[in-house]
Order: sequence, then structure tokens, then C-alpha cells
Amino acid sequence: MLRRNPNGHMPEVAESAFIDPTAIICGKVIVEDEVFIGPYAVIRADEVNEQGEMEAIVIKRGTNIQDGVVIHSKAGAAVTIGECSSIAHRSIIHGPCEVSDDVFIGFNSVVFNAVIGKGCVIRHNCVVDGLDLPESFHVPPMTNIGAGFDLNSISKVPPEYSAFSESVVSANHTLVKGYKRIANEL
Repeated sequence: MLRRNPNGHMPEVAESAFIDPTAIICGKVIVEDEVFIGPYAVIRADEVNEQGEMEAIVIKRGTNIQDGVVIHSKAGAAVTIGECSSIAHRSIIHGPCEVSDDVFIGFNSVVFNAVIGKGCVIRHNCVVDGLDLPESFHVPPMTNIGAGFDLNSISKVPPEYSAFSESVVSANHTLVKGYKRIANEL
């Protein structure tokens, strides 16, 4: 469902994107080409800063936002999800936040007030709060990263996790095409 926010902004959705009918996309949200947004996802850009302004939430080309994901932002701050990234089931991305290209964020993880570098893999049940991750970092399952965390203790992404991330993106591109075809048949 596409909804206007209290400031009157309506989401902008590329024709080639697929948004499940149970998802809610509200306000100043830009959804680019070939994006998949799964069931019960909520992407809501409706808060303003002290000047009454807000930045957009942008979901870039080829990215998949899976079932039950919540993307929101505090005080109108920007949120960008890069190209060909995967935000897995029930994760929360809360702005201000930037997720770069080719990132995988695992099930039930939370990212807040951070920049996630290109090619990072954040596994399931992780929290990244207020600390930026450089390119190609692997965050093991159930890891909490915040102020004072030693990033040198995190390894680079192993090849098998990069391959897994790429396979998730590919599978969701297939879903976009399939769901768009089904929608056209109705």
C-alpha cells in the first residue's frame, strides 16, 4: 500500500519494482528499478527535522527488502539502501543510515546511525549502532557493534558469504519478474 505522509509526500516507485500488497510504503520514499519489497515490510518517511524538512528514504536498483523489514528515520534524516543489497526478514534499518551496494543484512538485525560499507555481510541477530563499517566486513551472528567496538576484531567477508549474498539478490530478481507477471494476469 502506498500512502501519503502528513507533509503530503507520496512514494515514487519505479514501474519495474514489485511491492507486495501487504507492504506499507509511506511518504518521501524512492523505490528504484527491479526492487523487491516483500510481505509486511514497512518503509516510512514521515518525520521532519527542526526546520520542518525531511530527506528521502531511497531503495536503489536491484535491492530486495524482505518480509517484515522496517525502514524508518529519526527527525527526517536520510536513509539510503544501495544497489543489489539484501535486507533479510524482520530486520530494522533506522536512519540516519546508509547501506552501500552489495550488502547483506541478515535476519532480525538492527542498523542505526551508521554507514555500512560496500560488500559487507551482517549475519543474523546483529546490532550495528553508531559505528561505520568499512567495505567487505563480515559481522558474525549475534554480534553487537557500537561505540568502543574494535573493528580490527572483524574479518573480511569470506568468499562463500559473498556468493550467498549474490544468490539471494539473484533469487529476488527472479521473484520481481514472477510477481510482476502474476500481477499482470489478474
